[in-house]
Amino acid sequence: MNESGKKTAVVTGAGSGIGRSVALTLAAAGWAVAAAGRRPGPLEETAAAAGPGADVFPVRADVGDPDDVTALFAAVRERWGRLDLLFNNAGTFGPGGVPLEDITYEAWRAVVDVNLTGAFLCAQAAFRQMKDQDPRGGRIINNGSISAHVPRPNSVAYTATKHAMTGLTKSLSLDGRPYDIACGQIDIGNAATEMTERMETGILQANGELAAEPVMDAADVARTVLHMAELPLGANVQFATVMATNMPYIGRG
Repeated sequence: MNESGKKTAVVTGAGSGIGRSVALTLAAAGWAVAAAGRRPGPLEETAAAAGPGADVFPVRADVGDPDDVTALFAAVRERWGRLDLLFNNAGTFGPGGVPLEDITYEAWRAVVDVNLTGAFLCAQAAFRQMKDQDPRGGRIINNGSISAHVPRPNSVAYTATKHAMTGLTKSLSLDGRPYDIACGQIDIGNAATEMTERMETGILQANGELAAEPVMDAADVARTVLHMAELPLGANVQFATVMATNMPYIGRG
């Protein structure tokens, strides 16, 4: 806990969607939260939505930029003195509906830089701080996806990075053991956010058809993250899947 008695968290991609929902849920539960993202305006909106008395600290940072990541975690250390949680949430789907053979190198790199390299850079910075602070330790929760298990059509960059996120989670879990650093992953299916608006109107299925898919409230994801975050460091949710109950995932759809 910091000097005010609150646990402290960094939430990336906190300007909208799941990131905003998680930041607000943590703040409502008494956490001090650094809300990180590329756009200052939405981050300020997240902080304002937390209401009076909440400790939400907006920090502009591009997770794919090593200098921005260094500055983000330095700001957290200066403000609160310690870090208890990183929610590695920032991500991008990349070009939608583009066949594999037509994806440009630049488009591929843009997805990898945010989804994988950005998650690694933030985890590395959090790991360093958690290892050295007193009392040492903390928790990292990575936002995977149903795409960490199965792809959608025309989603090679997103799917590849989300599969890689699982490897990152496992390595962080193993390497964090000697330092009381726990790492888990939440794989999310069809939370209602700006990224999933097309789910309700029709999205390409594996059989080539277009079909509307059910979605769930992002608050259901946030409550799960809060549960994972508030476990003692001697216990860990290694992998959790939270999904709209009737989305086409289990079985054949």
